[in-house]
This record gives sequence, C-alpha cells and structure tokens, in this order.
Amino acid sequence: MELRLSLFGIKRSIDLKRFTRYRNAAVVLASALLVIPLTVFLLRPATVPDLAHGNVRGAQALMKEWAKGDLIVLVRHVERCDHSSAACLIGNDGITERSRSVATKVGAQFRNLGLDKADIYHSPILRTAQTAGFMFNKADAGEDWLVGCKGTMLRDALAHKVAGRNLILVTHSECMAQLEKDLDLTTSTLGYGASLFISAETPNSPRMLGFIEASDWPTVTPR
Repeated sequence: MELRLSLFGIKRSIDLKRFTRYRNAAVVLASALLVIPLTVFLLRPATVPDLAHGNVRGAQALMKEWAKGDLIVLVRHVERCDHSSAACLIGNDGITERSRSVATKVGAQFRNLGLDKADIYHSPILRTAQTAGFMFNKADAGEDWLVGCKGTMLRDALAHKVAGRNLILVTHSECMAQLEKDLDLTTSTLGYGASLFISAETPNSPRMLGFIEASDWPTVTPR
C-alpha cells in the first residue's frame, strides 16, 4: 500500500513537471505570436500624409514652408498617351488631350501659392515636358537625372535646391517612389498630376510633408 502511494506521488510529481513545462512553452509561444506582429507593425515604414481633405495642420505646414522657400515638390506628369485609349495630344510618348486641362488646373494652384521664388525642372521625356509646359509655361531640353532616379533622387534634389527658393520637379512615378524610399517611407503610386511635398528647411534632415492628388486641391484647407 505504501509502495503504491509512493509510486502515485512520483507519477503525480512527474505529471506536474510536464504540465508546468508544457504551460511555460505555451506561454512562450503565445508571447512570440503576439510580439512578432507587434514588432512588424512598429518597424514598418511610415505612410505619407494626405495634405488634402481637410487636413488643416498639414495644409498650414505646406503654406508656411512654401512662403519660406523651403520646399522640394515632385509633380507627376499627367495622363500618358501610351497607357490610355484617349486621344493623344502630340506624340505617342506624350500626354492625352483630355489631361491638358488637369495640368493647367494644377498649375493654377501653384500660381496661387506663388511662383516668384520657385525653380522648375522636368525630365526630358515628352510627357513631362508637355506637363511642365501646361502647368508652368516652362518646357526645355529637360534634366536627365529626373528620369531613372534609382537610388539618387533625394540626393540629386537636394543638390539642386537653392536656399530660400522652392524647387518643383516634374517627373515620373518611379522617381516619387524612390524619394519616398530614400526617406524610409512606404512607397506608393500617386495618380497622374499628383504632387509630393518635402521640407528641406534643414537640408541635412529633409522630411516628408505629404501629397496632394491632382483632383484634391480644392479640398486643401489651411484654416
């Protein structure tokens, strides 16, 4: 009888140790399952803010930085002809006829901000030259560094930024995505005619202000 009780006690002790071991393993596994997604969430790149749709604080920051001449702005060309069934303006590598008015309207928004202290460049591709022409009445041979932009977009933009003058770059979606990547932000494809605003108030640490889609300018409210 005593031997049976002793064996029962030993077996119970072993079972308790196994239970404790399995319980601890389960706690560690559950903790890992919670920590991993939380870590991924915390380490994910930040998103680019939308400066339109009533974002008063964002719009105020835009106006303030623009007035000081501290902004770098990347503007995507308007609708490209070879990716659309719409009628071309001139040339298959250019913009569509219907997108000319989009470029003109976006240009009017920049004129409202003031272009007296702004330097404007565009890539040599026809669609960006046409866009710059309708937006800013500026079209020339273009800048080769605004085409590929692989790994150098932010560096090249800062190199062309003059203190106290805003820099407007009419370029391509790949260049906008590269700049977002350079700033450790989530890359996204903005629509035709969209604008991406970067503050270069401190040239050594530029920061993203946000974006405005071409059709969203009327919803930008600084107050």
